[in-house]
Amino acid sequence: MLSLWVYMIYCCVGYCSTVPNLTYGSIKRHAHDAEVDRQGSASAGASRDLLNNENEGVDSRAEEWEESRGEATDNNNNNNAMSGFLNESESKRLPQAIIIGVKKGGTRALLEFLRLHPDIRAVGAEPHFFDRNYDKGLDWYRELMPKSSEGQLTMEKTPSYYVTKEVPARIYTMSKDTKLIVVVRDPDFLGLRRVVTEKYFHFNPTKGFPCLKRPEGNSKPHCLGKTKGRTHPSIDPEVVQTLRDFYKPFNRKFYHMTGQDFGWD
Repeated sequence: MLSLWVYMIYCCVGYCSTVPNLTYGSIKRHAHDAEVDRQGSASAGASRDLLNNENEGVDSRAEEWEESRGEATDNNNNNNAMSGFLNESESKRLPQAIIIGVKKGGTRALLEFLRLHPDIRAVGAEPHFFDRNYDKGLDWYRELMPKSSEGQLTMEKTPSYYVTKEVPARIYTMSKDTKLIVVVRDPDFLGLRRVVTEKYFHFNPTKGFPCLKRPEGNSKPHCLGKTKGRTHPSIDPEVVQTLRDFYKPFNRKFYHMTGQDFGWD
């Protein structure tokens, strides 16, 4: 009987040695699979439905992403096309009008007033091309100008042009049609449509003079620098009369040139 038990144990051991060695994880997976099989086809079908629903959700999100990417691409293409169109329609041009003077005559204020107009594009800093940088050439000068579209007027201002003898001939060489602006009274010969009105100005009580603003924008009013708006000194009436007598013949010559009597006498 004992021999029989030993033989049976020996057979079991020999048999088991022919079965592949299973790790704990494999045993666990087999047990899980067995449990799934035991639950039946209904449970398996529910799992497949859940998986299908998840896949449908992923596919739906993927389609939405593709559509949004396509729309974004179209928008980018449209924006790029529009940007390209605007860039092609805008270019840097030599100025068609230049404020040449006079010094301390309100040329900065005039330039800032004009820049409020949508048909005006002007460089802010004084280029000093025709008096100090003429040797750098017109290409250098053009690069200083802002981009403008067809129909817009490009401008700059350098008051020292007024007292530099070479400037008139140099500007004429660039273009005989360039308009020269000297601050006298009413710079109304640029042919601009009326746009700038009282709503473009905001009185600053601290400075004592109006600052500029754009009614359609939300930015703060733009005021001129600290050196602007200074109180005029008191001048002896005899000095004033002496100056009037000195400039009287020049004023009359100017009236004749412009065809307008400003009544400064």
